[in-house]
Amino acid sequence: MHKLTYSQVTPKADFLNRRQLMAGVAGLGLAPVFAGHASAKTLEFTKSEYKVDAQTTPQEAATTYNNYYEYGTGKGDPAKYADVLTTDPWSVEIGGLVNNPGNFALEDILKDVTMEERIYRFRCVEAWSMVVPWIGFQLSDLIAKADPMGDAKFVAFETLHRPDEMPGIGWNSRFPWPYVEGLRLDEAMHPLTLMATGMYGEELPNQNGAPLRLVVPWKYGFKSIKSIVKITLTDKEPPTTWNRIADREYGFYSNVNPEVDHPRWSQASERPIGAGLFAGRIPTLKFNGYEEDVAGLYAGMDLRKNF
Repeated sequence: MHKLTYSQVTPKADFLNRRQLMAGVAGLGLAPVFAGHASAKTLEFTKSEYKVDAQTTPQEAATTYNNYYEYGTGKGDPAKYADVLTTDPWSVEIGGLVNNPGNFALEDILKDVTMEERIYRFRCVEAWSMVVPWIGFQLSDLIAKADPMGDAKFVAFETLHRPDEMPGIGWNSRFPWPYVEGLRLDEAMHPLTLMATGMYGEELPNQNGAPLRLVVPWKYGFKSIKSIVKITLTDKEPPTTWNRIADREYGFYSNVNPEVDHPRWSQASERPIGAGLFAGRIPTLKFNGYEEDVAGLYAGMDLRKNF
């Protein structure tokens, strides 16, 4: 795994003050984290260390520069409009080819998982990037509790569809709502695949996908679906929103690959968000820097056709 010390994070001053208050438990490697909605109990997370060769994106930049079309197509729209989203109570329906289906309250899910802080690269298909300290748990833990059947091969995800709290749904009436995404089952079970409930030591902001979102660090960001309400295991490759809209531009796998350009722009380099006015572009890494960990998932595949 890629290890990183916490000194490389660039937090706000209040985040530093809060870390001083937590010094009493630091020796145990534990710290409190919010579950992402007001009614949940305070949780503890372990500080996993992941090393990257870039400075962590400032918190303000990571929470004000977002793609979340349910709140508009502008990068600032989610931060401007998503405060109306109700995230408590929240539940996730898990079904399909599983032996333990059900509609599970988020607070019950969080009781039975191990919470960690992981600092991951995040690469958008639009050729900008961030480095974000996420807080969450391995998706594999949740899938294991659902107990997949032997013929399950894919995992489908669905975002909340609530037009009265998501004005972008009305503004983009031709968009195929709700937003859906999918992974192959072995991708979903990979230890790097995270279900996030927080970032920067705090609960996940609405504009970043509260209260529960997917983070798949070796894939383009649109694969990391936000505000998840439904997970379905299936034996067929599930439809995904951007593949429905433009299948020539957005494939099912969408792994980060600087060698394969988007039809309308190069993917060889990226623009780090929040790096400063005069910061230049940096080279994009294959699999977003996680090649050693995940390349084996795609052994024998034609990578140019499957990105």
